Amino acid sequence: MDKLSGAQSELREMDVLAAGISVVHRLHPLCKLLVTVTYIFIVVSFHKYDLSGLIVMVLYPVLMFQAAEIPVRVFFYKLRVVLPLVCAVGLANPFLDRMPLTQIGNLVITGGVVSMLTLMLKGCLALMASFLLVATTPIDMLCGALRKLHVPKVLTALLLLTYRYVGVIMGEASAMSQAYSLRAPGQKGIHISAWGSFLGQLLLRSMDRAQELYSSMELRGFQGEFFYSDIPACRVSSVMFVLVSCSFFACARVVNIAWLLGNLVVR
Repeated sequence: MDKLSGAQSELREMDVLAAGISVVHRLHPLCKLLVTVTYIFIVVSFHKYDLSGLIVMVLYPVLMFQAAEIPVRVFFYKLRVVLPLVCAVGLANPFLDRMPLTQIGNLVITGGVVSMLTLMLKGCLALMASFLLVATTPIDMLCGALRKLHVPKVLTALLLLTYRYVGVIMGEASAMSQAYSLRAPGQKGIHISAWGSFLGQLLLRSMDRAQELYSSMELRGFQGEFFYSDIPACRVSSVMFVLVSCSFFACARVVNIAWLLGNLVVR
């Protein structure tokens, strides 16, 4: 299986994850969207030296992975390319911020090291929350939740069609890549001299396929907006999920829970 076919398979796997039947999957999509946005906002708002306070926020994604019956290793595998880039953002902090913050024995820990770890943890937590939202909510329900927040229909339709059409483009590119490999056996990849014609053919094939898809949508009554009729009604469990989650986030942001628990253990 080539890389394009593998990426196409991984995209289908995300749709399979989103079609689960766990407790988290049955929550209202709008409630999950609000909790995710609130969580990311609060995580980002932590001070760059407040690593101990930020650690408590790990509880939310850990519990959600368990409740959604999704192994954590799936997250690390799916985002194996993005995670190193996120972690690399703060690598320069230890060289830019040399102010000593604390000392453990003979080891002096500077503010740059703490801020680097805090920034890496912020990025990982934000990615975890976003992955959980996409892995437990089908894209059409997510777009329907955005419409309930009065997001312009142009943006929601663009998001939905982009997500759906990525798989179509991957299929076209995979078919062209296989055809090229059959005409050039033993050659690794596509030769640089064929890049221009390959991309041009991919563009033309994609435009033709997009026109066919749009014509079929018009024949089915599409007039610029999708009708998201499969969104379930908001139940008490979804409202309680929002209240409990946001209350925990606010408490963790105001009070350093890890520091309090550490003092209780010492005493």
